[in-house]
Amino acid sequence: MDFVDAHCHIISEDLTRYPKAPIGGKQSAWAATRPVTAEGMAGRMDETGIDQAVLVQATTNYGYDNSYVVDSSRRWPGRFVAVGTVDPLRPDAADSLKAAVGDGGLAGVRLFTSGSTVPTQGEWFVAPETFPFWERAAELDLPVCLQMRLGPATRQLVELLERFPGVKVLLDHIGYPDIAASPARAGDEVAQLAVHPGLHLKLTHRNLERLRDAGPEAGDFLGPVVAAFGAGRIAWGSNLPAAEQSLPELRALAEEVLAGLPEQDRQEIFAGTARRLYPALVSERTQHTG
Repeated sequence: MDFVDAHCHIISEDLTRYPKAPIGGKQSAWAATRPVTAEGMAGRMDETGIDQAVLVQATTNYGYDNSYVVDSSRRWPGRFVAVGTVDPLRPDAADSLKAAVGDGGLAGVRLFTSGSTVPTQGEWFVAPETFPFWERAAELDLPVCLQMRLGPATRQLVELLERFPGVKVLLDHIGYPDIAASPARAGDEVAQLAVHPGLHLKLTHRNLERLRDAGPEAGDFLGPVVAAFGAGRIAWGSNLPAAEQSLPELRALAEEVLAGLPEQDRQEIFAGTARRLYPALVSERTQHTG
């Protein structure tokens, strides 16, 4: 089985070159207590049998300064690609986005819509001021990871997907569906969103732990979600080191929960989807292994 980690974070030890600048001024606990450098991530991937990874900007450490993930992806082409964080409300967001991609730059972006790293709460990601950003993301075919919670905000997500059907949106942690309360109800809630072809799901430990705890009822969630989206629109990510477990433990958790799926579906979730979303993983891998 081939593996691509579609969601992990890195923190540099070089505070001069990569100073801390968390959005909202508050650094997350994991960034302070268990940081992992790019070198450390590569080593852990070697030990775990993970070929490639998507380096997602540690917003709680660097804010909108994407230097470290970009520099690391350029240092290890074929191993890493970078997903940065931008402010889509800025008047120059569309032009800045175009300037940040290509030539070993960003392979994708991530938006926070709630939580400690967002100084302004509310579902602003579909405000009219963001429309130029979304139009440019569609033009560039650039995947946008969206960190949000399903529920009251689902209406705004649907509005976004309907207004910009050409944008590839990757819903981080599957939008935190309440699997613990009812796997079946949560599965139906997520499955209904599959009618929007641009929407993809990112499956992480935040979902997998609850599915493991659900036991046989995990199928009540996975069944309708995989049937509706297809495995080709679902990608696995470890969330290391925000996740407390080791990388081998996080991979084992995913393999345990997904063991009942056909091998072809598991291969899509563990690698195929990520490589389609981030084509640089394919081109750089071919270049450096061919």
